[in-house]
Amino acid sequence: MRPDQIRIVEVGPRDGLQNEAQPLTPQERVALIEQLADAGLRDIEAGSFVSPRWVPQMAGSDEVLIALSERKDLRLPVLVPNKKGYELSRVAGAREIAVFGAASETFSQRNINCSIADSLARFGEVCALAKADGVVIRGYISCVLGCPYEGSVDIAQVARLAAQLAEMGCSEISLGDTIGVGTPDKARALTKACASEVGLDNLSVHFHDTYGQALANILACIEIGVTSVDAAVGGLGGCPYASGSAGNVATEDVVYLLEGLGINCSADLEQLVTITESLSHRLGHPPASRVARAQLAKRA
Repeated sequence: MRPDQIRIVEVGPRDGLQNEAQPLTPQERVALIEQLADAGLRDIEAGSFVSPRWVPQMAGSDEVLIALSERKDLRLPVLVPNKKGYELSRVAGAREIAVFGAASETFSQRNINCSIADSLARFGEVCALAKADGVVIRGYISCVLGCPYEGSVDIAQVARLAAQLAEMGCSEISLGDTIGVGTPDKARALTKACASEVGLDNLSVHFHDTYGQALANILACIEIGVTSVDAAVGGLGGCPYASGSAGNVATEDVVYLLEGLGINCSADLEQLVTITESLSHRLGHPPASRVARAQLAKRA
């Protein structure tokens, strides 16, 4: 069941940077995306069309997309929360969008200020527009293995949400362990339940590393045939609505794991470590990535 090829979806330039205290300019984010592409990554989240009042780190996402408009070799999804965000993304040339929902009612209210049902209605409008325009749609479900407010989350609820997003037109659904509480058996069971609704090929796994379980969870899902993994260079990220949650699993750590398993992911580990080193200096804190720390110590 283990695949011989894994597609990495690099979420650092959006999901990672949006939680950093030190914002990067649009020009710096363009340079980062170009560097990640040079390292072999082809699926890179480029930004978010939410209000800069709520997420100032993503201001200028239109500039980022416009600057990268010639990169037809890259998939550059951008997060859109509503119809207005979608329209702004299209003006900037978006060819792929992402919608973002939660498996927990309380988290949905805290994160996007509406119920799960209302969020689905909002996404339905966006997805209808995107399908008519031939725009690819990615769907995110957060808190799939636990909620900071409600605790455990019903797997059946997550599977139902995955099915609803697929019905709306999402060609891929990313299962997000937002607070990083999942363990391998639970991650595997969740993925199987969602795969029974939408198919394994239409899923990506998105683990945060709060409890140090992200790589173990990824391996558990790879072993049942998952072929798409979200990761953030340097382990960037976190969640402003979940106190104490760590960043995304680091891209370098995932690449090191995959190389050890003999699985191709088309990413250059040395280049990723160099990108992380530069980012760490710019952001003013050491990398969360264990691989980057080890490799940079050896270089020193």
